[in-house]
Amino acid sequence: MTILYLLIPLSLILLGLAVWAFFWAVKNDQFEDLEGPAHRILFDEDENDLTPEERERRRRARRRESAAKDNDDPAER
Repeated sequence: MTILYLLIPLSLILLGLAVWAFFWAVKNDQFEDLEGPAHRILFDEDENDLTPEERERRRRARRRESAAKDNDDPAER
């Protein structure tokens, strides 16, 4: 019976820590995007896996490709 004097306050402290952790997570937007990671795994290449230099090179290559397509557009002729 005397163990309850230890277990009840200990359980209340653990409950308080769990509630604090939940509100901290909500405040810091941990639950903002719940579906993003699930959809991200479906794509072969993830921009987040690249270094900033590789991302910039890829952006430049895409711009060059789109500019080349715009220049070769037969509708403009």
